[in-house]
Amino acid sequence: MAELVDVTIGFQASMPLAVRVPGDKLEDLLGAVGGEGWHDLEIHDGRVRLSLQHVLYVRTNQEEHRVGFG
Repeated sequence: MAELVDVTIGFQASMPLAVRVPGDKLEDLLGAVGGEGWHDLEIHDGRVRLSLQHVLYVRTNQEEHRVGFG
């Protein structure tokens, strides 16, 4: 399975959606944003259907998480 990326998707009239997405599926989403219609996004534990007209932003966090000091 591809590396999972933490993604937050912001919408016009609702709370942001935080999910973990395989890297290749993230590229598909980024290519679809700004378009019209619906986009099925495969996430780590299922699928989310997004109305592209309502997506305002996609925030990614690919930084490695660390525990402790350093």
